[in-house]
Amino acid sequence: MLTVSFRRLPHNPDLPLPAYATPGAAGLDLCAAVPADDPLILPPGERALIPTGLAMALPPGYEAQVRPRSGLALKHGITVLNSPGTIDCDFRGEIGIILLNTGKAPFTITRGERIAQMVIASVAQAQFIEVADLPETGRGGGGFGSTGS
Repeated sequence: MLTVSFRRLPHNPDLPLPAYATPGAAGLDLCAAVPADDPLILPPGERALIPTGLAMALPPGYEAQVRPRSGLALKHGITVLNSPGTIDCDFRGEIGIILLNTGKAPFTITRGERIAQMVIASVAQAQFIEVADLPETGRGGGGFGSTGS
């Protein structure tokens, strides 16, 4: 099992650390660290950066992907705008979640609400080399829709 170190920031002394909801879950739930007495209202069509009050240290060779929670997306039209958002292993700042309200009603984000999920994944860095020609394939340069409907 991979070990990831987290640090609570001053505006998150009390919220739960990211956790898997079930033994088979791929994503860890992330909670909103907005002030308890000042929830954030996200109007339809608007986006906002939501603080989590957490920073972390991923091991080299790993990233964290921030993704929407399916329940918020289905019930309220709330999604992660840059999904999946990438947190690199050398980033040490606060984890922030860019939420977008695609629904028709304002959405209230309260302290401690589970707003996104985070998946830890291994990554490979590639070395790019310039060549005059690429190897041929059956697909060739066929783009969008070229492999069927």
